[in-house]
Amino acid sequence: MKKILFTLLFVGASIVCMAQTSIVGDWKTVDDKTGDNLSIVTIYQGNDGLYYGKIAKILVGAEDVVCTKCVDEDKDQPIQGLVIIRGMKMVKGELRGGKVLDPNDGKFYYGKIYPKDGKLVLRGSLDKAGLFGRNQTWLPANR
Repeated sequence: MKKILFTLLFVGASIVCMAQTSIVGDWKTVDDKTGDNLSIVTIYQGNDGLYYGKIAKILVGAEDVVCTKCVDEDKDQPIQGLVIIRGMKMVKGELRGGKVLDPNDGKFYYGKIYPKDGKLVLRGSLDKAGLFGRNQTWLPANR
């Protein structure tokens, strides 16, 4: 009986771990208005245990474009290589907290990222509750 219980707990823990890591990897960003593929974002876990995402490759336009509307250390930095997801925590299979940078306007937003139907949904909002914002659906980069 103890072996069966241990096995069930181990399998359950493995499933939870797999769900938590499904967000990590390369994702193709899609413009929520036009449907165009814009970039590849790599989501990874930092040494501090928090999650980050950087623009690994620009798919539309010049690769050497810079973030002119960004502020502070991001001002005039190349968009390719820019960390746009910062300091998020994994909570019940979703990334929450931290902030998300929109390089188009140089502003940071509250964010939530979660898997849905093999895709990734990014909810960026003006408020922590996520009431005032918009969603983007990202595809696995291998599609």
